[in-house]
Amino acid sequence: MSLDPQIATLIAQLAEGGNPAPESQTVGGNRALASSLATLAGDPEAVGSVYDTVAAAEGVEVPVRVYTPAASRSGPLPVTVFFHGGGWVLGDLDSQDHIARIVANRSGTIVVSVDYRLAPEHRFPAAIEDAYAAVTWVAANASGFGGDGQSIAVLGESAGGNLAAAIVQEARRRGGPRIALQVLAYPAVDRFDDSPSMYENMAGPLLTRSWLEWFWGLYLTTPDQGADPRVSPARADDLAGLPPAVIVTAEHDPLRDQGDRYAHRLADAGVPVRHIPVRGATHAFFSFTGSVQLARDVLNQLGDLVAAAFDA
Repeated sequence: MSLDPQIATLIAQLAEGGNPAPESQTVGGNRALASSLATLAGDPEAVGSVYDTVAAAEGVEVPVRVYTPAASRSGPLPVTVFFHGGGWVLGDLDSQDHIARIVANRSGTIVVSVDYRLAPEHRFPAAIEDAYAAVTWVAANASGFGGDGQSIAVLGESAGGNLAAAIVQEARRRGGPRIALQVLAYPAVDRFDDSPSMYENMAGPLLTRSWLEWFWGLYLTTPDQGADPRVSPARADDLAGLPPAVIVTAEHDPLRDQGDRYAHRLADAGVPVRHIPVRGATHAFFSFTGSVQLARDVLNQLGDLVAAAFDA
């Protein structure tokens, strides 16, 4: 299927800038590019409250941002812990602020967005350590911000989807915290993936295979780290007993097939899975909620699924 018309228009507009290939630019140049694209999210959605704090747990201190929904019911609310995308190199609490806001309002959960350490200044396993610490902190401290530490979902997109998938496995290995739902949007789950989508979409649009390799090269210290299930959750030997999953894949994305395969592996292990393949979409399409209705529709759908998981 061809690109969604609104996405195609947006990509054509971005191409008019004539910027060099991202993998040929510096880390600083890529971070500046990522920050400039935040405007594509549109005007920020109002929430009940939002504030920054620090999650101190597991021997680290991780900056987080806490969002309460605009309309919240009485009593402790479930908590969605959100990990932004950006290849473990780009992104921060501002770059996907719109996702946290939309999900908080749509799901009726408190969203805790995690500002995990980035590579290359902090390579693997710094990001996964911060992500696990943040979830542990939420479980222990949710009551202090109106949340229920026994009702936790994790949500991540792209590299954040990688962290969310790894965290539920890490929580199982370490005996907690309890996570009720994992929501993975176009996640990177297999460092050594060589499936058809990696060739069909190797030149993009948006995420190219060469740019993906640039990210992996900055995140990992040695090639063999790619086999670690904390890097490649899809390579874990045993997936049984993990929490229910919602997995979004995008048709025009190099990562499409690995997300699809992970959904099937989870299902084969007895994990309840809702797979949402989005036709016409590219990698990172949640960044385009300002002008792409498809992005807003699918993000709203995820919020609804998070709400339904806790209502059940």
